[in-house]
Amino acid sequence: MDPIKVDFSKKDGSRKNDIVVPPERAALKIILSVLCSAVFAGLLFYFMLPAINFKAIEFYIYLAAVAVSYIIFSAVFSNALAKPEYMPYVKKQARIPGILIAALIVVVAIGYLFSCQLFRAKDYSRIITVTEADFKQGIESIEDHESFVEVPRLDGDSANQIATRGLGDLAKFGLESQFKVSEENNNQINLDGKPTRVVPLEYDNIIKWFYNTKAGIPGYIKIDMSSMEQKLVKLDDGKYIRYSTAEHFQYNLKRHLRFNYPTYMFGDATFEVKELGNEKYQTYWVCPILDKTIGLFGGTDVKGIILVDAITGECTEYSMDEIIKNTDLSWIDRVYDSDLVVEQYNYYGKYRDGFFNSLLGQQGVVATTEGYNYIAQKGDVWMYTGVTSVTGDNSLTGFVLVNQRTKETKFYEVAGGTESSAQNSAQGLVKDLQYTATFPILLNIGGEPTYFMSLKDENNIVQQCALVNVRQYNSISANNKDLAECLNIYIDELKKAKVEVDFDSESLVNPNTPSTDNSPEATPVPGVITDIRTADKDGNTYYYIKLDSNAAYFSIAVKDNENVVLLNKGDKVTVYYEGNAEGDIVAAKSIETAVAEEAAPEAPANPAE
Repeated sequence: MDPIKVDFSKKDGSRKNDIVVPPERAALKIILSVLCSAVFAGLLFYFMLPAINFKAIEFYIYLAAVAVSYIIFSAVFSNALAKPEYMPYVKKQARIPGILIAALIVVVAIGYLFSCQLFRAKDYSRIITVTEADFKQGIESIEDHESFVEVPRLDGDSANQIATRGLGDLAKFGLESQFKVSEENNNQINLDGKPTRVVPLEYDNIIKWFYNTKAGIPGYIKIDMSSMEQKLVKLDDGKYIRYSTAEHFQYNLKRHLRFNYPTYMFGDATFEVKELGNEKYQTYWVCPILDKTIGLFGGTDVKGIILVDAITGECTEYSMDEIIKNTDLSWIDRVYDSDLVVEQYNYYGKYRDGFFNSLLGQQGVVATTEGYNYIAQKGDVWMYTGVTSVTGDNSLTGFVLVNQRTKETKFYEVAGGTESSAQNSAQGLVKDLQYTATFPILLNIGGEPTYFMSLKDENNIVQQCALVNVRQYNSISANNKDLAECLNIYIDELKKAKVEVDFDSESLVNPNTPSTDNSPEATPVPGVITDIRTADKDGNTYYYIKLDSNAAYFSIAVKDNENVVLLNKGDKVTVYYEGNAEGDIVAAKSIETAVAEEAAPEAPANPAE
């Protein structure tokens, strides 16, 4: 039977409210709409993974989407699209979801109002605490490093390209062409006392995920940022990385965290490796827990971490106080995301003298320069970036360093050129070769703030290195393929400019070259070389040298003493080692070549001649 149609129109053409005509079996259709919305809510939550937290904007989007879904299902089951006479009924069903959506909009609007920088400028400026420090005292001089060669020569792009070379080693395990290196998780950490990037593997595509996900990911690529050597590290004892950002469904890291911690907001996870000794490592994901500290949506900060075992998925929660004070957690290098601390420092530089000063007078208003890099100091990784005025010139007012584990922040007042100016200066040195400079690394060379850059060719391969003085970036610079020669040229340029730096640059680059500075604990063994052998181990070439004065072979890596490649049988040398010399192979600390005594000049037969 057709629905009853009633004309409520007035003579003046206006209309009263439409009559509400419910569809047949309306109660059942309401139940179906609710059930379908519930299913939709579950599926949306599974894939969207919003934090059930009123400080998370995605939670409001999620609730609004579920409310809208009920209205759509109600219209579908009522067949209102085919029979418009049921539309008033659908509108009535939409009242409660509509009120919910309106309430969400109001809450979000109020939340943003109470988080507005206009009213909370001082609070934004206090998210990060900045202390001023002296550059010479605060930044370790390269004289304090074991060797100048530990300066990282790779940036993220170059490291990723080198990492792909390690994929060839997967053929040993029958896994060739199944994985690729992660482009998102490529973070610098300290490993074995060296600046290192650890890059987890990912499935090459969805088909290869299907064939390999049952076992998991076999390992990761380790890249020495100084020597530019890479190595595929395969997990021992048949273990595989099961939880990662490359997985799907229950093994996906974000989903694993959400179902274990439904109310927590998380930042980007960092893949890190813990040293266990004897070249044994354990893989983890460091997942920062975020909080909004200003109003409802403002002042993003980190209040702790969830440490996830990449193999078992075991989760452990730590507060920031525990991370800072617990020495057992000092191996963790990255808790604070670089972009987050840059944002926090920019709030400090912009609003420390109030909101209106940031727009009008702009007294003391500063901002970070474009880009950042990392410095390793005392076992921690510090993000650093330049600080400049907001007028947009190329002058630098100083540098800010932020500890990525503790968020300790220091500002060093140094006037000079920005990183981009230094890059242009370095590229100008090799203009004919069209090399591009990596983002600079800040060094303290004898008290002089100096930019170090690698110069890459069009294939992203490092060809040279460059040093540019921060204060006089237009006039004091050097470049060379050899690190030692580059430093020597740079020091000569400093001296020409009457900037005195007093130390031996060669000893910084080759600390094991012949010298009389061997430690008192080192035992000297002089002798003549009777045998030389070589072997590759862990991506390094080792020389094994036997002397006529000792039964053992003394081993030393080429990376520790390049001059060892020049030695031959019959050469007179002195080998230095520490500890005892038991065993067939003894690790050498350094090797010195004996200097032949020069013959005295023959006296002329006739003094008068």
